[in-house]
Amino acid sequence: MKKSNFSNRVYQVVQEVPVGRVVTYGQIAKKLGKPKTAQAVGKALHQNPNPKEIPCHRVVNHFGRVAKNYAFGGEIAQKKQLIAEGIKFKNKNYVNLKYITIL
Repeated sequence: MKKSNFSNRVYQVVQEVPVGRVVTYGQIAKKLGKPKTAQAVGKALHQNPNPKEIPCHRVVNHFGRVAKNYAFGGEIAQKKQLIAEGIKFKNKNYVNLKYITIL
C-alpha cells in the first residue's frame, strides 16, 4: 500500500530526531504546518513501514508518555528502546521532558 504524502512527511521529520532525544506528536504536526493533526501523526507512525529506519519509538505524547499501543511491541518495547538510547524516565511510562528536542 502506498503511503500518503502526509505520512511520508511525518517519517522524514521523525528521521531527524537524534538518538537519545524525543519529540511529541504535536511537535511533528506543528513542524508540518498542521498543528491540529497530532492524532494523524500517531496514525502514520502506527503504520510505519520501516521502524528500523524511521525511529518512531522516539515520539511521545505532550506529557512525555510512551504509546500505550506502540505498534512494534507495545509500551514496554518502546520504553526499552528509549532506555537503550540513554533516555531517563521520571516515572513508570513518562520520559523526563529534558530529553525533548526542538524541531
